[in-house]
Amino acid sequence: MTAHTQFSHLPVSEQNRHVIAHLTPELWSKANRLHVRKAIAEFAHERLITPKCISHPASPEELADYQLAAPQGEVVYHFRARRLALEHWAIDAESLRKTQAGVEQELDSLCFIIEFKDVLGIPQEMLPTYMEEITSTLYSSAFKHLREGVLIEQLLDADFQTLEGAMMEGHPAFVANNGRIGFDAFDYQAYAPEAAAPINFVWLAAHKSKAHFASIEELSYQQLLEEELSQSVVDDFRQQLMAQDLDPTDYIFMPVHPWQWQNKLTGIFAPDIAKRELVYLGIGDDNYQAQQSIRTFFNTSAPRKRYVKTALSILNMGFMRGLSPYYMATTPGINEWLAELIDNDACLRDYGFRMLREVATIGYRNHYYESAVSGDTPYKKMMAALWRESPLALIQPNQRVMTMAALLHQDREGNALLPAMIQASGLETGEWLKRYLQSYLSPLLHCLYTYDLAFMPHGENLILVLENHTPVHVFMKDIAEEIVVMDPDADLPEKAKRVAVFVPDELKILSIFTDVFDGFFRFMAAILHEQGDYSQEQFWQRVSECVTDYQQAHPELAERFARYDMFSPAFTHSCLNRLQLANNRQMINLSDPSQNLKFAGQLDNPLVVFK
Repeated sequence: MTAHTQFSHLPVSEQNRHVIAHLTPELWSKANRLHVRKAIAEFAHERLITPKCISHPASPEELADYQLAAPQGEVVYHFRARRLALEHWAIDAESLRKTQAGVEQELDSLCFIIEFKDVLGIPQEMLPTYMEEITSTLYSSAFKHLREGVLIEQLLDADFQTLEGAMMEGHPAFVANNGRIGFDAFDYQAYAPEAAAPINFVWLAAHKSKAHFASIEELSYQQLLEEELSQSVVDDFRQQLMAQDLDPTDYIFMPVHPWQWQNKLTGIFAPDIAKRELVYLGIGDDNYQAQQSIRTFFNTSAPRKRYVKTALSILNMGFMRGLSPYYMATTPGINEWLAELIDNDACLRDYGFRMLREVATIGYRNHYYESAVSGDTPYKKMMAALWRESPLALIQPNQRVMTMAALLHQDREGNALLPAMIQASGLETGEWLKRYLQSYLSPLLHCLYTYDLAFMPHGENLILVLENHTPVHVFMKDIAEEIVVMDPDADLPEKAKRVAVFVPDELKILSIFTDVFDGFFRFMAAILHEQGDYSQEQFWQRVSECVTDYQQAHPELAERFARYDMFSPAFTHSCLNRLQLANNRQMINLSDPSQNLKFAGQLDNPLVVFK
């Protein structure tokens, strides 16, 4: 299904009305209230703004009254909040209000950005794009709050893809996290993850003079096509080429996103199409559902088939979401190396830690842009695809899977899924957390201390495997683009050398402190503190016990535990929004991720009291 065909049964006037059904005064007001709350919380967390406490709570974690004054004018924001560990601001959304010269004003996220733009340090030339991303984020929020069937009691036993499409917040830290710059209103309804509409890929034949296929050793190109397309479809594609006097053996069949085909490839790659270096073959039969990462798709027609990830040249959360054809050449080899490392490590096997392998890739190069531009550009990343294993092909009948992002999910009524899951499991919260942490945190610690290996372990990149609502192990995904071995001299096979980079010693442990503690546990602890009747002190004690258990089990790593101290009094405060505010088109250089990091002093380590 493409963007403009899903409403083709409606008159044009009704099509236009349908795509704005969620833009009502009530939903827009709610979206702005929640978003201003998040903006204040996360910008205060990153020390860009400093709300002033005007009451005197007995402790920071008790509700207190705060005010935040805009730099110019007479605008003041008033709210009640708790201050939790890691300088987390848990703001009561209903208490939030805005006054100007003492007169009540409506909450408006765009006005908030304008009022604080100088404090936030947004470059003038990037401010309009950032504001557009904020508007798109509000647009998405209003849509999500209109949906039916996504309350917590309905999600508790929901299937994998129902949960995937039900996620409300997106990235928990980024304030502009649903930009999707490039989508129109029809595209949004067709391709946004929360719309959960069926998507069918456009299939092209790509000439081998510009295209490259790579795969893991045991998977051939022919086998991939037969498993993902069927022999009859492959035969049809070959017949189409022969009917044009073209030799099928000169081509590689590859899927592309329908938006990418319509908006980028038919124009920018017009010379290739005209010269039959790219040949249109048709629309695939299988339906796919967009995942939270927006350019990865799950096969809903055949759920045990592989995910497909494609280039999608929209601007979203600090990057143009292309896919590098150059990286594609080495991706399966990197996955082979990592899968072998994990399989041969008894400790990781005991934790049940597994990865979803990226088993095959295709990259297509545009020679015009290669010749014209020597450096990096999104124009070189417009045509590539990869296939990733489905978790449903790798679990037992008594198991189910869910995105780890669901542990932070709150429905449109503000009710959190995590406490409901724990209650449904029949376990005490502490025991549930112990099992979760052993499945998730312990393997990450082992990879860091044993191999200098770090992942991008945020909620969307982890798939939890559950038995009776309790995690038993995890799948890590998004491997080749995001893993890093933090030692340029590491002894790696040639196929994996690309992932070895220099990271200063003092930054290596941020792969846990920033990505796990600040990026995920901070929000998880707040949910349990506020809705789970489980204090943040209890939560961080469980985390400390997990770390201690791992360290006691591995005395041979004592020197490394001392060098990368999980119980240090504080750690460097690495800030995500500061990255996006500085450059919302390319936040970091993926080949050297530590190069562009933005810091704001130190954060107190919540584990230090348990040392």
